[in-house]
Amino acid sequence: MLAVLSAAPALVLVGWLLAGLPLLLLGWFRPFVAVPLGLLAAAALCRYGLRRLPETVEATARQTGAVVAVALGSAVFNAVFHSEQLVVRRDPATYAQTTIWLARHGSLPIPRDIAALGGPDPALLFESAGFYSSGGAVVPQFMPGPPLLYAFGHWLGGLTGLLLAPPVLGALAVLAVAGLTARLAGGRWAPVAALLLAVSLPFLYTARTTFSEIPSLILIFGGLILLHDARARLRAGVTGLGYLPATPSAEPPGEVREAQPRAALAGAALAGLVFGLAVLVRIDGLRDVLPVLVYAGLLIAMGRTGLREEGRLGLPLLGGLIAGTGLGVAAGYLLSRPYLKYLSSSLTPLLLICGAVVALTVVAALLARPLAAALRRVAALRWLPEIVAGLAVAVMAVFAARPWLQQVTRVPTTQADRLNALFITNTQRANGLPVDGARLYYEDSLHWVMWYIGVPAVVLATLAAAVLARRLARGTGFGWLLPLAVIGWTTVTTLYRPAITPDHPWASRRLVPVVLPGLIVLAVWGLRWSRDKIRRMGYGPAAQRNLTAVGAALLVVPAAVTSIGTAFTPVERGERAAVEAMCAALPEQASVLIVERVTGERLTQVVRGACGVPTAKVAPLWGSDVAGKADVLRLASRIRAAGRVPVLLAVKGSQLTRYGEPVQVMALRTRQDERSLVSPPDGTWSTAIDAWMTIPAENPPPGS
Repeated sequence: MLAVLSAAPALVLVGWLLAGLPLLLLGWFRPFVAVPLGLLAAAALCRYGLRRLPETVEATARQTGAVVAVALGSAVFNAVFHSEQLVVRRDPATYAQTTIWLARHGSLPIPRDIAALGGPDPALLFESAGFYSSGGAVVPQFMPGPPLLYAFGHWLGGLTGLLLAPPVLGALAVLAVAGLTARLAGGRWAPVAALLLAVSLPFLYTARTTFSEIPSLILIFGGLILLHDARARLRAGVTGLGYLPATPSAEPPGEVREAQPRAALAGAALAGLVFGLAVLVRIDGLRDVLPVLVYAGLLIAMGRTGLREEGRLGLPLLGGLIAGTGLGVAAGYLLSRPYLKYLSSSLTPLLLICGAVVALTVVAALLARPLAAALRRVAALRWLPEIVAGLAVAVMAVFAARPWLQQVTRVPTTQADRLNALFITNTQRANGLPVDGARLYYEDSLHWVMWYIGVPAVVLATLAAAVLARRLARGTGFGWLLPLAVIGWTTVTTLYRPAITPDHPWASRRLVPVVLPGLIVLAVWGLRWSRDKIRRMGYGPAAQRNLTAVGAALLVVPAAVTSIGTAFTPVERGERAAVEAMCAALPEQASVLIVERVTGERLTQVVRGACGVPTAKVAPLWGSDVAGKADVLRLASRIRAAGRVPVLLAVKGSQLTRYGEPVQVMALRTRQDERSLVSPPDGTWSTAIDAWMTIPAENPPPGS
């Protein structure tokens, strides 16, 4: 049961994405089409991916029940304290507003509806925070995978379903991490890993609102699970048509014997597809799955040289990976092209690296035999295992010492860099720190990890990485090769360059897809290794139990202590009611002009999508945040001529008095995320969001 429960989430997500993406590209992503197709695809993948699994997990009913209890507890707890980020200020609201549009209209990009705004005019601006104006339409900033997933929640329960979908996905992520832990460390350790993940602050943060990190975690760890199970099928001879022989010496039936490789090959292809579709959820998935590409090439080379039976899994794994990645990249190009262009400075080098890895992988596969001979000579080096183990420890030691060795800065050269520097400057003042807008604080990245899961977890994970790397260098523990490669590669690259505004808890989201859950799996395995070590040293069961209990407490308690400052305080609450009240205040046949910059950035897509009202910003005067009166009056008269009611929005009533009597339509007072730069967040900040409305008179009073 634990094996099935932990592998199913990734297959369900992939089935839904495979059904939803073509419908979205065709403009037919509607519930009466997408729901049956998505459920059918998910059921089919689960049937062929999970049927007659070999015994990949040894877990008791109590251990499985503990994992399920943690997952359900996570879902309930995060649902109670869920966020309501609908006003666009950072990424979650962008995903939420994209989901709202997608669930209601079934297509992207978002039309501008210029006719309802009186026709084309140079003063009309349609872009806003999180949304680009491109190709005569409005294009959401991010990859379409998360909105495709969250749309199901919106169809089930409107805004309530949308806002509660992240806690449900969070529970599935807990199952996935626990399932991989059970496969690699043993069933008794799965509840510890599940609990440590569930109480860590970054997980709580991203499982309460519409981020992309939790779906990405499910897919990456689901891919590792499926590939592990494919290897187990190959070894055990279990297929979708058969079962294990009654005794080890019994000969399986002919039908089973002939079908033995097929389920393993299909499982490897599914694993590759799951890995590849992580790109559809987050473009950073390209980096995260690079080790999978290399691993597939290694398997192909093994198959050519006959070194290991697993070699036959290489081609299906590679095929699935190429198919999934291709779908993700194509979707990004077709639906998020301005976003990819914005990321070109970092995306282009990543694509070049991917291309180089592909080329090297092909060459290595073609030259498998001479390379195998060279690798045998390298593996014969006496001190190689110790060198590899020492390297793992040294890398973590350098990251730990990095704050004393380096101060990471970036001189602003673009408008985005300058805005980021201004934000950091303001945050430094709020934190009482020296002002330097060029600081990025990336040198503290390993210390971020220590904040959130504790020093004992990092030490145990480092120990586990060293021991496992040593075993791999000795030619044993092959099942750990890909998990260790994915965790190690993504951890090193993420810690070296988090590529995110460094205020917390915001920056902690970078650790969620791979770094934190990966280190948790390693730390739990390290605890198991420590217990086994003292058992081999002759200590009895009591000492082993005591070590296990103390070790589990040292893993879970530091994470819980860090999280407790924010765990019971929801952020952005009240936004749903505030948005609904604003929408209700808009008159029928309204066309909205937002005449001030802050409101334009925050509410343009909210009014357009959540309220369903044609909306645009009015270009501000040079050096001002407010539009010129002549432009506003001209656009208002053109809207009337189109048979609609012009409505003006701004953040202050005083900005609208020249056009008519302003009415406040939003007066939200709520809590927002803390912005901490050099310490873990331990509270929240207050925030206010206001919006005023007026309907301009046909003959407004004279004013400046």
